[in-house]
Amino acid sequence: MGSLNPIGPRSCYDEGKRCAETLFFDYRRQRNLKVKVLRIFNTYRPRMQPNDGRVVSNFIIQALNNQPITIYGDGQQTRSFCFVDDLVGGMIGLMNTPDKITGPINCGNPNEFTIRELAEKVIAMTGSRSRIIHQEVLDWRPTVMLTEGLQRTIAYFEQLLSVTDTRQFAAAE
Repeated sequence: MGSLNPIGPRSCYDEGKRCAETLFFDYRRQRNLKVKVLRIFNTYRPRMQPNDGRVVSNFIIQALNNQPITIYGDGQQTRSFCFVDDLVGGMIGLMNTPDKITGPINCGNPNEFTIRELAEKVIAMTGSRSRIIHQEVLDWRPTVMLTEGLQRTIAYFEQLLSVTDTRQFAAAE
């Protein structure tokens, strides 16, 4: 479960990426400009800033200091982690494609790991005595499972379509 925080410490970075992508494609449409858009996911490397707020650097710093590894939530959320060398290879690959290939291309690792697995791997590889602690931001859990939610939503649309001219809802092709 990812979330975007428009006012957090990384929000300028997150919002800047979305804005830049939009502007590139607008320029392409308006000026027939050649563009390539690559979306970077969870890249890690040596020389990361130790306080950059990223999960890899956070876990490594905590483990090396034998501090508790802090996981927000249950740790079952998954991420893919791409080492910088692989990212650069993907960038070069996109740059070498024909002009008609513009992207956006997601550049990350196809192997996903839970946040808990990442924490356990960092602890093992650093030989840390850290323990994993879970912190919850909200005292909340979803209670409506997918089947129930879909049933309720389908029933709504069935009701809506039974009393409404359905031509206005035709999907655009």
